[in-house]
Amino acid sequence: MLFHVRMNVNLPQSMPPEQAAQLKQTEKDLAQRLQGEGKWRHLWRIAGQYANVSVFDVASADELHTLLTSLPLFPYMQIDVMPLCRHPSSVRDDDY
Repeated sequence: MLFHVRMNVNLPQSMPPEQAAQLKQTEKDLAQRLQGEGKWRHLWRIAGQYANVSVFDVASADELHTLLTSLPLFPYMQIDVMPLCRHPSSVRDDDY
């Protein structure tokens, strides 16, 4: 199943810079691993914001929930999820 996910990150101003840097690095490592596994299919930064738009390819909404809640930055995120399905007018064979 494909899911469009928007993540807005709001780290507290009071968070020590070292802690923020460690969280960001751990998040990056996990995101890159999930991309390599094909679960985090697309990842785009939203210009001028600490936010992204992503497409996840997972077996179920439960798997997506587990994945999102495992992200190190999850406690500091506002997340919006939209399930996706193939559009009948799409010319792409890999839209599923």
